[in-house]
Amino acid sequence: MKDSSSMAKPWAGRFNEPTDAFVEAFTASVGFDHRLYAWDIEGSIAHANMLADQGILTDAERAVIVEGLMTIRARIEEGDFTWSVPLEDVHMNIETALTAAIGDAGKKLHTGRSRNDQVATDIRLWLRAEIDLIRQDLDRLQEILLALAEREAATILPGFTHLQVAQPVTFGHHMMAWIEMLARDAERLADCRRRVNVMPLGAAALAGTTFPIDRHATARMLGFDRPAENSLDAVSDRDFAIEFMAAAAILMMHLSRFSEELILWSSAQFGFVELSDGFCTGSSIMPQKKNPDVPELVRGKTGRIFGHLMALLTLMKGQPLAYNKDNQEDKEPLFDAVDNLRGSLRVFADMMAAVTCRPDRMRAAARQGFATATDLADYLVRKGVPFRDAHEIVGRTVALAVREGCDLADLTLDQLQGFSALIEADVFDILSLEGSVAARDHFGGTAPAQVRAAIGRARERLGSRGPNG
Repeated sequence: MKDSSSMAKPWAGRFNEPTDAFVEAFTASVGFDHRLYAWDIEGSIAHANMLADQGILTDAERAVIVEGLMTIRARIEEGDFTWSVPLEDVHMNIETALTAAIGDAGKKLHTGRSRNDQVATDIRLWLRAEIDLIRQDLDRLQEILLALAEREAATILPGFTHLQVAQPVTFGHHMMAWIEMLARDAERLADCRRRVNVMPLGAAALAGTTFPIDRHATARMLGFDRPAENSLDAVSDRDFAIEFMAAAAILMMHLSRFSEELILWSSAQFGFVELSDGFCTGSSIMPQKKNPDVPELVRGKTGRIFGHLMALLTLMKGQPLAYNKDNQEDKEPLFDAVDNLRGSLRVFADMMAAVTCRPDRMRAAARQGFATATDLADYLVRKGVPFRDAHEIVGRTVALAVREGCDLADLTLDQLQGFSALIEADVFDILSLEGSVAARDHFGGTAPAQVRAAIGRARERLGSRGPNG
């Protein structure tokens, strides 16, 4: 069945019959790319201003085009605009509406450009703005974690390796480990933004244009750092989208790791934290259940973002230069990734602002795994015992504590001296959880004073960051 629509295509002159109705619907992108409308209009206004400045449009044509575009933007934002599938995409919908409103001047707007460089510009403008919003979301989450870290800077928490109790740390120190991951995420996004902020407009379809355009002027109007150097690369490059998706995947991986810890910590078996009821759900059959659905869903959405990264890599891997219709498939993964990433950051920040710590459960868990065994080994080394010998002595001491069913700090001095005569009464200072934590009083260590210093540095880092830094 052929399309019976009388709506003319912008490229219809070459064709002798209309587009097949199913093909028209199958190839249209307006169903999802209409969300680029604001950036499409902003780019078109800058393009019209440049064309007029270069004498390609008259000042009168510029004025009517800009006024018409602003009217269309207002109509879209008021919900008074009908998106047409036969017009294929956001670009032709807006251009057609403009021409219908202002006449022939609207037909001149596309001079010196193509939808190829137009869409590449739109997606960069949109993604640049979204990166800035994501970084604000990241800052908010870090500020909430910093407040939690400060409040719990001295709260004993068992540190784990292999999910086994290893050494005591503090809850504040653990939160600062999360902060370090998020800080790297922010740096990656800032670095990615610099490569996003390059303007394709003016590359036209692939070879540039014969009109005397000023791409540097357009770039300045749109806030780009510079125009793209090569017209072929400008319209076909999607590295910036892949790079963003990689940064998004790493950030979601971090949120997934945080989620896994919260899921464990809030379980009855750990009981380290209590999640607010507002971030949990119940069971339809088991009335006692309080399920950590928010962190579980964030953990699940991580796989979705990983999939989008692979989709973009696969999309680009076989494409010859320059633009190909394949690239229409870049937007839905990007849109979905941004929506889910921002949603995850928002809900995570809200959830962490309402989390309640249970220091008694954390402390009890830290005492169960002989977390101060390394401190005892270090104590013996400072007494002159070679480390490997000290390791052996402490291993036998732990074996005794296992048989006795107690912690190292609960053994008597006589029992400890049975393994080494060098052990004296001051050993109990370092066998305590607080003593163990306080002893690591160096840059990056677990001592509460060091945790508070790290919090200060992180706050200074957040406060000094510029909008693009």
